[in-house]
Amino acid sequence: MKLGRVAGTVVSTISHPIYDGRRLLMCDLLSADGADTEDYLICVDAVGAGAGEVVLILDEGNGARQIVGDPDAPIRAVIVGIVDELLVDGSLHDVTGG
Repeated sequence: MKLGRVAGTVVSTISHPIYDGRRLLMCDLLSADGADTEDYLICVDAVGAGAGEVVLILDEGNGARQIVGDPDAPIRAVIVGIVDELLVDGSLHDVTGG
């Protein structure tokens, strides 16, 4: 699992049919304390995440395919949760971006 912050939506005019009706979101990856790592992933949104929200990303193809229910889907990363709080070593970290 990885932490990310939704940076925007990815639009593709031509894609595999498994992406029909699914949103692709670009997520900036975050370190364990919520700091930007300057890396990113493009993820299938399974939870209705919005821009600026901190999300939990499953970055493992087999698990992602299980979530979308297709063992042959060309999917690697999927958003599986929206983070409300980030508590690391007893310290609460701000994940709201402000």
